Amino acid sequence: MDCRQDGTTCQGAGLWWQSRSFLVFCILVSALPLLWPAVAPLGDMGDHIGRYTILAEAGRGPLSRYYAVHWAMVGNLGVDAVVLALHALGIGIEPAAKIAVLAIPPLTVAGMIALARAAHGRVPASAMLAFPLAYCPAFQMGFVNFCLAQALMLLAIALWLRLARRQRPIWRVGAFAIVAPLLWLCHALGWALLIVYLFGIELGRRIERGQSWRRGVPRAALMVAPMALPALWMFKPGGDRVAGDSGIWSIENKLRWILTLFQDRWMAWDLAALGVLILFAYAVVRSRRLSVAPILGVPAAIGVAIFFGLPYLFRGGAYLDMRMLAPAVMLTLLAVRVRPEPSGAPSGAGLALVATGFFLARIIGTTLGYAQLADAQERELQALTVLPPGGKVLVLANVMSEGRWNSPRRLHVAGLAITRAGMFTNTQWAVPGQQLVRPIVPDAAPFDRDPSALVVASALDEAADFDTAIGRFNRCAFDAVWTVGFPVGRARSPDLIPIWAQGDSAVYRVRRGLCLSDAPSVR
Repeated sequence: MDCRQDGTTCQGAGLWWQSRSFLVFCILVSALPLLWPAVAPLGDMGDHIGRYTILAEAGRGPLSRYYAVHWAMVGNLGVDAVVLALHALGIGIEPAAKIAVLAIPPLTVAGMIALARAAHGRVPASAMLAFPLAYCPAFQMGFVNFCLAQALMLLAIALWLRLARRQRPIWRVGAFAIVAPLLWLCHALGWALLIVYLFGIELGRRIERGQSWRRGVPRAALMVAPMALPALWMFKPGGDRVAGDSGIWSIENKLRWILTLFQDRWMAWDLAALGVLILFAYAVVRSRRLSVAPILGVPAAIGVAIFFGLPYLFRGGAYLDMRMLAPAVMLTLLAVRVRPEPSGAPSGAGLALVATGFFLARIIGTTLGYAQLADAQERELQALTVLPPGGKVLVLANVMSEGRWNSPRRLHVAGLAITRAGMFTNTQWAVPGQQLVRPIVPDAAPFDRDPSALVVASALDEAADFDTAIGRFNRCAFDAVWTVGFPVGRARSPDLIPIWAQGDSAVYRVRRGLCLSDAPSVR
């Protein structure tokens, strides 16, 4: 099923998995899991929505008592900008967030389709195996700015390949010197992936043409060099410079990210999905009918190498290596092509049918899982009925309760108290160079920002210990304590009065009395 170099015609054109109607169907179906929940049940989503509210009210709303907004050019503004634009049109913050996040999986699938067509001139029969990765671990955790950038990165790479067939290199370099900084504003890692993958694609194109690696590498690097300009802004001196800790590399983490590539709700179901990809990889290696196109295979290999080489943490950004895996796997799957039958007839119908069934099964499972998660999160949010509107709440969420495979994703659900009740919570991120929001409740420190809300039942590290946090927080700074993953009564302090409980979560009113900055002795 070879296609012409310009990609305009292809033997076997008209096959059902290459038809426009089928591909549009795949794009639309990818949004199905997010249609029902009012708030996408993603790990960080509650605090993202809280941040959008703070930004929308910057300097003029009640929340300006608690949060300052420092407007700056940072590489982490993708969904924030979309939500604020929709809000300016009169759409509420939560509906705007739903629209923005709902668009990410369809954009990701559309990017994969566009990239496959740009690389092969058609959509390979196995491409649908990659579509479920629109719900990759980074998306499940709620890294929505990165995931939007990932989707736009796929679309940008497809555009690069199309321009490569129609325009001189100078036009591509000039156009992407503009595209790359815009993608950086969406999320810096999406911009970095764009540069890495375009380098790999340019190298792959030259290898396909018979050019040596020695000549191909410097020429590919020269093509993408103008896109690196945002790096000068990232590492400039000053308050907007990206800051934070870096490090933590372990093979255990790498194996964990591989095993959790499809982690959603049910371990056996999700590991079975990983098993399907492993079996397909084995088939690609063994079969003479399946091959990997260098134009996507080379950047995919570079992406896998980067995944294994990167640490977990870089300049305050966590899960750095994990985010690299899914897009590398996407490119690997999209690189596979099916050779035609010896007679010249097109082939791959059976593979396309299996791949489509795999995609639809994953979407159905994710839809059911999201419905369960959304219901559980809404039950958790009943705590808002007893919290003082406009008050200040100390949130302490049990990290260990989120460690299991089917975690309830409640670590950041309390961030919705910012939007729905105008409250201050200690859950907002405030890493310099990455976020625009800064808490301005000095009496609450060190329990005034993320990660002070993330604790464990007991630990050697006092900053992460539940009992230590209960004993240390300033009673003058907070009106209530909301514990997530700790049953009522677990906060053992005589000045904390339980006023609400459900399951393993509870809310306590702070009985101020003399408003001591030091807590009474904890039993």
